[in-house]
Amino acid sequence: MSWKSLKQLIAFCALALAQCLGQGELHFCLHADPKTFHPLLVDDDASEAIRYLTGGVLVRLNRRSQQLEPELATSWKISEQSRSITFTLRRGLKFSDGTPFGVEDVAFTMRSLMDPALHSPIGDAFRSAPGEIRIKTVGKDKITITFPAPVAELDKLFDQVAVMSAYSSLKERAVLGPFVLAEYKPGSFVALKRNVNYWKVDSSGRRLPYLDSVYLHIQQNRELELSRFRRGEIQIINGLDGEYYDRLQTQSPSEVFDAGPSFDSEEMWFNQVPTAPIPAYKLAWFRSTEFRQAISAAINRQDIVRLVFNGHASPAVGPVSPANHFWFDTNLEAHSFDTGVALRLLLRNGFHMSVGVLRDAQGHAVEFSIVTNSGNKARERMAVMIQQDLASIGIKATILTLDFPSLIERMTRSFNYEACLLGLVNMDLDPNSQMNIWLSSGENHQWNPGQKSPATPWEAEIDRLMRAQASTTEPAKRKRLFNRVQEIVREQEPFIYLVHKNALSAVARVVRGADPVALSPQTYWQIDRMSLITERATR
Repeated sequence: MSWKSLKQLIAFCALALAQCLGQGELHFCLHADPKTFHPLLVDDDASEAIRYLTGGVLVRLNRRSQQLEPELATSWKISEQSRSITFTLRRGLKFSDGTPFGVEDVAFTMRSLMDPALHSPIGDAFRSAPGEIRIKTVGKDKITITFPAPVAELDKLFDQVAVMSAYSSLKERAVLGPFVLAEYKPGSFVALKRNVNYWKVDSSGRRLPYLDSVYLHIQQNRELELSRFRRGEIQIINGLDGEYYDRLQTQSPSEVFDAGPSFDSEEMWFNQVPTAPIPAYKLAWFRSTEFRQAISAAINRQDIVRLVFNGHASPAVGPVSPANHFWFDTNLEAHSFDTGVALRLLLRNGFHMSVGVLRDAQGHAVEFSIVTNSGNKARERMAVMIQQDLASIGIKATILTLDFPSLIERMTRSFNYEACLLGLVNMDLDPNSQMNIWLSSGENHQWNPGQKSPATPWEAEIDRLMRAQASTTEPAKRKRLFNRVQEIVREQEPFIYLVHKNALSAVARVVRGADPVALSPQTYWQIDRMSLITERATR
């Protein structure tokens, strides 16, 4: 073979490989239907996945380096002691429907985000003080947003803000991210197709994303998800359970990844909503700090780590994972499994034991139901173990598993539940991203959301501390303030924190460009550079 022929063959092979990499559809599972496709109203995992895959943001937090990188903005500058931020935008970009992108879209998005009538969970992170934002545009590519008070880590909050079009007739369906919504069949799938107007290119000038489409199967059952991965029907699993991780590691060790402790938590809480359809005597239990502390002391977290997660987790102390090195309060006391302490707390609060049954001062037997989402084997097992632990102190807990939409309806609308076992996914390291959880007025203040004024003195104190830490730019001061929040939460236990899971995932060998990390979304955080190698390319 001549040198010229060899070069031609190499060029042909390179072109063939590039074509193989550029075609294909990535499949993975969502564990529930998305609650919304509106990017400013996202507060559930499935909707967050859609927003991440379709939304364009001004800046993006690199999930590997944990550093901000320019996206729709080429540069940004914070001023006025973190009250104001100025973005310089990229020119010539278009939304997925061809509508031009400009400063008016950023202004429209921010005004929508901060509109109290919208009740945006993301908007709460920017509200360090009451008042309206001011927006100033200069030319076609510069915009300054000024807030009523300083906002700590202001630039990083924009990682969660997907820019919407001010003029497109498609409204929030016009997007700037790598993919666009193509079809949604509730209970079955969400189909995304490549955004032909996506602005990024790779180092060789080739337009991104490499993938033609992403197909998201709605699959609550984790066992079925694992089976589909083994059959090659899906190519990634985000948030793999410990048992399934061990099974896959035995069979295909190159396809599983343990990125270490995640930033997410599993927790249980009691419904304290005053209008909830719960007997008054039960609401009185749930509002009692000593009752919640007793329940917490009666739960064996080490057994949950060992038996439910096969050791791929660690007992939780509070709202922040030890993996979040700066914000984790190392002075928090670890939870001890101690039924003696639990019973003493209950006796001190007027409860008594009668023939092996715990009763309150009025003689009511202590029993309540725990709801969790069906199809999540780990949560179902945790609920059973909690049920067994509580039985040892005379409490009868029943378990109710619901499909995710029904569970969300009970949590956020009817409030028809007694206790709930769920997880919290942290998309950011900074506590500002949890404002909607800790502010008593927040929609995600799960035990008693949307309060017009704080129901308890300790919730009022958390409100004050969260706003104070959000409005100072001194890291040490913010750390002290948020440490106090963690201490109050540890003492009051509105959430009974159980474990922090390890960041376990699975990625099929045909996938290129995946780089699993601990921070969500673990496997597809650089989705626009991921690709599939087809069978003919691997032969």
